[in-house]
Amino acid sequence: MTQNIPQSTQERRNRLLQLLSDLYGVRTAGDTAQRLWQRLEASPGVSSTPRNDCMLITYGDTLLKADEVPLQVLHTFLQNHLSDVCGRVHLLPFYPSSSDDGFAVIDYRMVDHHVGGWTDVEAIAADFDVMFDLVINHCSRENLWFADFVSGRAPGKNYFITLPEESDTSAVARPRSTPLISAIHTYEGIRHVWNTFSDDQIDLDFSNPDVLLEFVDIMLFYVERGAALLRLDAVGYLWKRLGSSCLNLPEAHVAVKILRLLLDEVAPDVKIITETNVPHVENVAYFGDGDEADLVYQFSLPPLLLYSFVFGDSQYLQTWAQQLDTPPAGKTYLNFIASHDGIGLRPLEGLVPEAEVDRLVDAMHERGGFMTLRTVRGSKQRPYEINVSLMSAFGGEVGLPAYLAAHGLMLSFQGSPAIYVHSFLGTLNDIEGVEQTGRTRSINRRKWDVEELNSLLADPISLQAQALAGVSALVKKRNQLSAFDAQAEQKVVVSDTRLFVLQRHSRDQSINVVCNLSSETITIERAALELTEEQLFCHIAQTDLASASHLQVAPWQLYWLEEK
Repeated sequence: MTQNIPQSTQERRNRLLQLLSDLYGVRTAGDTAQRLWQRLEASPGVSSTPRNDCMLITYGDTLLKADEVPLQVLHTFLQNHLSDVCGRVHLLPFYPSSSDDGFAVIDYRMVDHHVGGWTDVEAIAADFDVMFDLVINHCSRENLWFADFVSGRAPGKNYFITLPEESDTSAVARPRSTPLISAIHTYEGIRHVWNTFSDDQIDLDFSNPDVLLEFVDIMLFYVERGAALLRLDAVGYLWKRLGSSCLNLPEAHVAVKILRLLLDEVAPDVKIITETNVPHVENVAYFGDGDEADLVYQFSLPPLLLYSFVFGDSQYLQTWAQQLDTPPAGKTYLNFIASHDGIGLRPLEGLVPEAEVDRLVDAMHERGGFMTLRTVRGSKQRPYEINVSLMSAFGGEVGLPAYLAAHGLMLSFQGSPAIYVHSFLGTLNDIEGVEQTGRTRSINRRKWDVEELNSLLADPISLQAQALAGVSALVKKRNQLSAFDAQAEQKVVVSDTRLFVLQRHSRDQSINVVCNLSSETITIERAALELTEEQLFCHIAQTDLASASHLQVAPWQLYWLEEK
């Protein structure tokens, strides 16, 4: 990719004017650029020294203790169990919200008093690089902006997308099967507003430059409160144009470029990550020319890893990994297996046949999972995401060896790793949570009583203790190996499809990753894995492998091998 990233303030100002002209036209661009730059000049600016790149994903109230502030309970748990494992924490939306577990934001500049306050967020940010969510596509219908819209007051009266009820929206890409348009009673009569995700999450109108200015102000406010990374939630849906898919339009990319450019001026160390749960080619386009996202989620990796281990077959994982492009200099992928959301299936489009996707869905149903559907091609419905806890997806405690191997393999890929708190804890399906909320995503969002959890973690044979110890040990070992640096080179070695073989190379170290995805012991010639017959050292088991022409790989065994 060709990079032409402005390096000086004047270059950035010129580039900003060009980008704003692309969005709003020349006449509006000048005034908008001036207002944006005034906000930058009011920002104190920040710099930081990044910590290790393994990220914990968690809600602020996942861990609870009677009469204690949840963010403080979380902070204590992090200090006691993960301070030497994770350098980053993705603190999922902690703002006042009306639905969707935080993603229908009522007030972007407040901390929900049920989880704590800004001092609690800033305390965690003092010990970890914290990622904040910038929920940029929509807000809650309880947000004051929407109250302005209903009553016809500035500024919110012009912050939302309205359109005639009879508008043809058939081309719009949908992540949900709910109605796209909602009728709203306002002081001016009934108006119809756009809501991509639910009728409580009203899409904002970025064709109005005042909305962009509002979110730049929020972004800088978060940086000033300690955000080291910013996750642009649902950013691919940000720009609408009837007759198009309204997903990943060029204007959405321009908006990301603007945010990155503004941060480069006042907070260059702050990273942007784009949340775009779409097929791989569209997803990695958010690197731009090195001038958009700093990290892009590997959304295809979770369902590919799950498929590979459930069926002991790496053919689709091998093919996908072979085709991965090297990210632009200084940028990288964010690798994960599970998150607060379900395991998305759209990223398998073009990679795995529909019949095999359906086979995976059936397997997850057998393990207690649910499916979320989306509407495609008129009225046809296809699975959109699997809702299941990762430990249950692997079969519970009997699947622990495969579960740990899958985490080790994820940690082996080029990029930075992110691990969901419930993956560290080996949490099983929370059916009670689904029954209480009526939402299938609650299956993977259990709220733990921290005293109950600590009791389980004190028992070394409990599932929670084994999962936390096993995953943590892999992460700590990875953090010590330069071959697993985010920028280190990667090569896939095509082999027996029951195995997955990867080579990672940094300037001073080479590691050969060999993972058995199946329940069978496999004996294979070292030459087929591009391994020498010399003595090798396994960094996971901390043992030498004697010289031999063949390598034996036990069921779900993972090797990180280095030549002696």
